[in-house]
Amino acid sequence: MAENILNKWREGLSRTRKTTFGRIASLFGVSQITDETWEDLEAMLIQADLGIETSEAVMEALWAREQAEGMTRTDELQAALQEELRKLLVAPPEITFPASPTIILVVGVNGSGKTTSIAKLGKRFTDQGKKVIFGAADTFRAAAVEQLQAWGERLDIPVIAGQPGGDPGAVAYDTVQAAQARGMDVALIDTAGRLHT
Repeated sequence: MAENILNKWREGLSRTRKTTFGRIASLFGVSQITDETWEDLEAMLIQADLGIETSEAVMEALWAREQAEGMTRTDELQAALQEELRKLLVAPPEITFPASPTIILVVGVNGSGKTTSIAKLGKRFTDQGKKVIFGAADTFRAAAVEQLQAWGERLDIPVIAGQPGGDPGAVAYDTVQAAQARGMDVALIDTAGRLHT
């Protein structure tokens, strides 16, 4: 089950990488920078989920470099883009918790990536030496409990789960109780996604 989920995730990332970075690579396949190059690059950055503000900031930095350095070739622009994107990357701060166990209830709309985010947070916290437990309180989505259990197995993180269609509040309560009894540092609780309407 975990391997199947992981394969789907890899396929999705591969498609994103091929389409986004493939389009950017084709943009830099042209030798001279044109107005169309700038327009296409800005659109691609936004479509790659960089966000409008960040895309605009990167573009402004590139335009300034074009003026200052006299860039005319797309290979120069590509190198400058890589440098500007690297400047955006900062090491994430160490997360400290004031109480033990710290309870993190993950909420959001359907399909927003809560379960996968819990796995990522669990990995990060265990890499920092924290003792983590998962709570599978999304008892309504088909295979939600199994998905979190698969991540728990893969990451060697215990999972507290109830019955499909069961009381999610009971699962959350049981997770907190287990976290306290086992001396865990962090309890990450998955919830059922709902639209807030």
